[in-house]
Amino acid sequence: MWSRRRFLEIASALPLVGSALGTTAVAAENSLPAEALAKAGKDLFADLGVRPFINAAGTYTAMTSSLMPAEVMEAITYASKHYVMLDELHDRVGERIASLVRCEAAMVTSGAASALTLGTAAVLTGTDRQKIVSLPNLTGMKSDVIIQKSHRFGYDHAVRNCGVRMVEVESRDDLERAINEKTAMMLFYNANNFLGHIRDEEFAELGKKHGIPTLNDAAADVPPVQNLWKYTGMGFDLVAFSGGKGIRGPQSSGLLLGRKDLIAAARLNGPPNSDSIGRGMKVNKEEMLGLLVAVDLYVQRNHEQEGREFHSRADAIQKSAADVPGVRAEIFVPEVANHVPHVRISWDAAAKGMTAADVVRTLRDGEPSIGTRSEGATVVVGVWMMRPGEEKIVARRLRQVLSGPRASR
Repeated sequence: MWSRRRFLEIASALPLVGSALGTTAVAAENSLPAEALAKAGKDLFADLGVRPFINAAGTYTAMTSSLMPAEVMEAITYASKHYVMLDELHDRVGERIASLVRCEAAMVTSGAASALTLGTAAVLTGTDRQKIVSLPNLTGMKSDVIIQKSHRFGYDHAVRNCGVRMVEVESRDDLERAINEKTAMMLFYNANNFLGHIRDEEFAELGKKHGIPTLNDAAADVPPVQNLWKYTGMGFDLVAFSGGKGIRGPQSSGLLLGRKDLIAAARLNGPPNSDSIGRGMKVNKEEMLGLLVAVDLYVQRNHEQEGREFHSRADAIQKSAADVPGVRAEIFVPEVANHVPHVRISWDAAAKGMTAADVVRTLRDGEPSIGTRSEGATVVVGVWMMRPGEEKIVARRLRQVLSGPRASR
């Protein structure tokens, strides 16, 4: 398990960070800022008119993703008290994360979308400084990125930021015919693995066969923990993950994993390098150290025990909802992204006089406020971002709301 001692071991292995570490540095403040504010009776969200809620949806960016463990906040607070050279910290944190997730190289990015941009830039420019300065002007560079039609997604804008042209294909034959002297990269959207004709292993194999770098966007695809090394092991040259979802690092952090030469090129295309397409995608020392601790924690976690806890929460909510006459509730686990238990709840909207959107709104406006989401005519409850015991509150409120307007008050 993670401990203060484990944090000290990691911190002391990092140049400059470790050299500054001492008893007084770590114990300079016994309370985190939030705790100090709480003792002073301050409620910053209330002062701003912002209402917190129980997250019964999942790791959605708009809902501020996940809550960071205390150990991650301790690392962030520690880093905030020291100056270090950013590139040196980038090097050491990347090396440590790469060893934890069993790949050649790694870098912390400002979210998974940043990892997509920097990974694409790395493929286009390599370490050529003139090409790095030129992006998104692709004169003298390859310009095409091949993607399955079923894998087009909102976040591929992060790839298009580099000025590339997306070439859509459907079958293996389509893909092989599309490869030409302009082909720079092949992009795979992991969440749609089972929608396209070309699955992950075959896609990576085709990239190797034709000497085309492959990038897999697996942003929301832990758990299971094995995915952190599954796709690089499968042969993808680059893989992007969010740092603030299942890993529970800083929300604005991400991971780019893969080939050492491409990670080196991605680094040159990002901060603190001033004349680069990724200059605005800053990652501060606090996020780097925080994500390192989060990854270490996540890899060490007892995932079987955590899985049982998630199933227990889902079971409590499913039973409570299904006890309401006319309501159907089932537990399901998405096949790829957000691969954890969820509860899908449905009913005859006309008979009950309320839609799924009505229920989501009532829960959000109620006391306590609960964030859920609707998918068409169903309400979907995600249990893994709840704090222990909150599933009982969610189960009770869902039952009240689903029982009708009078009971929901």
